[in-house]
Amino acid sequence: MRVLGIEGTAWCASAALYDSETDSVVIESDAYQPESGGIHPREAAEHMRQAIPSVVGTVLDEADGDIDADERGSSSRQAAPVDAVAFSRGPGLGPCLRIVGSAARALAQTLDVPLVGVNHMVAHLEIGRHRSGFSAPVCLNASGANAHILAYRNGRYRVLGETMDTGVGNALDKFTRHVGWSHPGGPKVESHAKEGEYTDLPYVVKGMDFSFSGIMSAAKQAVDDGEPVENVCRGLEENVFAMLTEVAERALSLTGRDELVLGGGVGQNDRLRGMLAEMCDQRGADFYAPEPRFLRDNAGMIAVLGAKMAEAGDTLAVEESGIDSNFRPDEVPVTWRTPESPPARDGDVIRGAEATVTFEDDRVVKSRAPKTYRHAELDARLRRDRTVLEARLTSDARSAGVPTPLVWDVDVPESTLVFQFVGDSDLRDALTESRVRDVGRHLAAIHDAGFVHGDPTTRNVRVSDASRERGDDRTFLIDFGLGYYTDDVEDYAMDCHVFEQSLAGTADDAAGLAAAFEDAYRDVGDPDVLDQLREIEGRGRYQGDDA
Repeated sequence: MRVLGIEGTAWCASAALYDSETDSVVIESDAYQPESGGIHPREAAEHMRQAIPSVVGTVLDEADGDIDADERGSSSRQAAPVDAVAFSRGPGLGPCLRIVGSAARALAQTLDVPLVGVNHMVAHLEIGRHRSGFSAPVCLNASGANAHILAYRNGRYRVLGETMDTGVGNALDKFTRHVGWSHPGGPKVESHAKEGEYTDLPYVVKGMDFSFSGIMSAAKQAVDDGEPVENVCRGLEENVFAMLTEVAERALSLTGRDELVLGGGVGQNDRLRGMLAEMCDQRGADFYAPEPRFLRDNAGMIAVLGAKMAEAGDTLAVEESGIDSNFRPDEVPVTWRTPESPPARDGDVIRGAEATVTFEDDRVVKSRAPKTYRHAELDARLRRDRTVLEARLTSDARSAGVPTPLVWDVDVPESTLVFQFVGDSDLRDALTESRVRDVGRHLAAIHDAGFVHGDPTTRNVRVSDASRERGDDRTFLIDFGLGYYTDDVEDYAMDCHVFEQSLAGTADDAAGLAAAFEDAYRDVGDPDVLDQLREIEGRGRYQGDDA
């Protein structure tokens, strides 16, 4: 099958020809380069209007030249140079997407071939899965306008974590505009960081979600206060990319996967790729980053996924092919993949994202080994602070009436804690409505006590089988290392958001369980928290106009 792909979500007008028989891809691209500042939607759309006919024409010439005389046949009607037309339906800038959609519809009708609407972010994931040969990877998408962690479950790619404000590329662009550098900013940060010394900046991870607004404000202020821009660039890379690497490892731990693929234009950064490769090597996982032409916005990934969708019969009628500038990856029915077996679960030693946990009779030893992918100064600070907080908040939660393990020993210099052994399994492996309701009540209790858990996933809740020897059927909260004291409703709502995202990644009936969780939280907690949760959910959308 030969598929013509057309990409034009924001700044790059691109067309590609993919031949599934030879697994070959020809890509023709024409990127928009603003004279100053970031991407201007009207200028980008004008560039798309001018460039799309040219790149499509070049690729069609390539496709037409590949058709031999026998294939054309003896009839007066020539064979179509392609078997389907795929286009980036979203997410992206509306004016750009409309131009690409119109071109794709016209071509599909003229060539009398099926039309396929591709989600741009899923295409970033699928090109990595396709070229790596991985069967069930977690994907980190690090692009200009977004950043999120995805994993496949029950016919959809589930968003396990994402940016709560702006995309990672856009965040870097905002910093570089502040210092007077032109778009795109990422390569300029990378170049200057190589000449700088590490500068400490905010590090914000909330479960598998993350935020860049605070670190960007601090970076701008540091430059304004006279810190050499090279040092600030180094601090940005070390903190931002360590945040992304940590949440990627957290997603591997939650889902039980051992394969990671990288997608998105920011994935061209050598430091980010190095961090991810080192993290995967340290935990025994496989890592794959596509070659740069498949990381930046390109039509090759659109054509490859378009071919898979067309072969599965996942095509669009012209009248139903409208673009969607807020097209989330978890809204896409994954028709081209077969169901997969659940991953193997852990034994007596668990390698989490934060630490290695060893079960020894009636106790649990948790050791935060150094993360070699992080800058040594940053890593030492995080390990120390999280060890202290985990011990303190575990005890505070117990004082608030929440079942937690007893803390038997704390060794701050070695970042090691010893806990009472509780539960027979993680909640992830024993999901029931009653257990999820317990979590709702427990989070409400610690929020009322003035702190958050920070990472309340289905792996950080332990449950017991009442029929077992211990006979203790309580639901325990564990792993408070990302917790902190706060009286902000926003922070409490983020705690709830993290838990519900973990349900999406590990539960068959995530929606029903999330509803039960919220009912239990509402019964004993502050209803304003759930109102704020709805607002937070609305932020997790493609910010196409924030370029």
